Amino acid sequence: MKTLTYILPLLLSCLFFNCGTSESVAYLPKPRGYHRLEMPTHSYEKNAFKNNQFKGYPYSFEVAKNASIIPDDSFMSEPYWVEVQYPEFKATVDISYKKLANFDSLIGYTNTSNVLTFKHNVRATAIDEYTIRTPKGYTAVLYEIEGDVPSQFQFFVTDSTEHFFRAALYFPSSTQNDSLAPIIDYVKEDMIHMINTLEWQ
Repeated sequence: MKTLTYILPLLLSCLFFNCGTSESVAYLPKPRGYHRLEMPTHSYEKNAFKNNQFKGYPYSFEVAKNASIIPDDSFMSEPYWVEVQYPEFKATVDISYKKLANFDSLIGYTNTSNVLTFKHNVRATAIDEYTIRTPKGYTAVLYEIEGDVPSQFQFFVTDSTEHFFRAALYFPSSTQNDSLAPIIDYVKEDMIHMINTLEWQ
């Protein structure tokens, strides 16, 4: 009888605390939140290449006013290579240029561009490729790369006879690209504007 005296309150308390639901509910941690980013209005500098620093460059395009354009001074840079830097986003658009000597050089630069893009296959979840015609009548091939990769958007533009222009967006970190999505979309829009305003000099 004494045993029943101890067990009965225990059973009643179990019934009392479990009567609210018939299912067990597992604790789920909240996903990590990211700060809301206020993107600046898109605005472009039409005369960026009128600067003496870029005198004689074989191309020009409109540059975002909240970005700075500087010559590429890396050890592997070649003439007319530049960087478009977004200090507030810690993002850089690397731009390279090649003069076409013949059709074989066009094939070679196109193949090199494809190799550089598809190096991201190891970490990419998808690579989408699009071919478009620019307002100036040039051919542009665009690559959108999904996943935690260091470069999420790349393209090249060519007139197929004289000029080959390539650009690639880079961030210093290749992780948590879901949190960078607003910035990627923002810079991507500037890069599309770059394509649409690109012209040979």
